[in-house]
Amino acid sequence: MIILETGRLRLRAWIETDRELFAEINSDPAVMEFFPFRRTRAEADALFDRNNRNIRETGFGFFALAFRENDAPIGFCGLARTDLEPHLPDGTVEIGWRLALRHWGKGYVTEAARALLDYGFSERKLGEIVAIAVPANTRSTAVMTRIGMRPDSKRDFDHSGVPDTHPHLRRHVLYATTAEEWRRDGSAAKR
Repeated sequence: MIILETGRLRLRAWIETDRELFAEINSDPAVMEFFPFRRTRAEADALFDRNNRNIRETGFGFFALAFRENDAPIGFCGLARTDLEPHLPDGTVEIGWRLALRHWGKGYVTEAARALLDYGFSERKLGEIVAIAVPANTRSTAVMTRIGMRPDSKRDFDHSGVPDTHPHLRRHVLYATTAEEWRRDGSAAKR
């Protein structure tokens, strides 16, 4: 199932041959620098299955991000319902991404994320989309800014899922954009 395509990229459901790439990005120390854990192959496979099932059942999830020309996967980018109460209300939709290290710095995440914001607001009729990151993750917050999201410091929070062994990863900043802001500012920026 193809969700959408851009000039260079395709966002789609995961297929069996993507498992290796999915495991790679979930265990790479550079890719996972701002997460308190790396996933084993078994953990990555379980997440792969759960994520794909969620995409099939709800249309939300972290979609495979692949080259349009040959369908080779390079990472993921998606829209997912958060499970972060009381910090974020139930039903809040987050945009997120993860890319294999060898594909960093080429604008792929920015291209895919802009298309997903448009999809989220135009096709899924969402009112707001948020993104979260550890403040030190300046690569991600730079993407958030490039795609037209704004910081909302009143909604920053300490992530309860981060263990006490990683206090430097607990604080999360929140960026957001609304459908109205996207129509007014963001959709023009993608052209």
